[in-house]
Amino acid sequence: MIVCVCKSVSDRTIRSSIADGIDSFDELQFELGVASCCGKCEESVRDVMLQSGVCASRCGVGIDHQHVQSVAQVAQVSFYERKAA
Repeated sequence: MIVCVCKSVSDRTIRSSIADGIDSFDELQFELGVASCCGKCEESVRDVMLQSGVCASRCGVGIDHQHVQSVAQVAQVSFYERKAA
């Protein structure tokens, strides 16, 4: 799957780079050019890194399970009816 459309970088390319020793987002950005044009792919690149087990220490993405649970409990949606003046 193409992750970075601007530079035509796939998830396979990212995983291959990680296997070759790249272990931070900054290194991936430098080597592959991801998230250097429009920036829309940054979250997807970080997700691929997280799935590859790299992000726990180097790429700035971590999973805080306690925070996720508290957000899920707090996130309630309220709808308000707008009345005409």
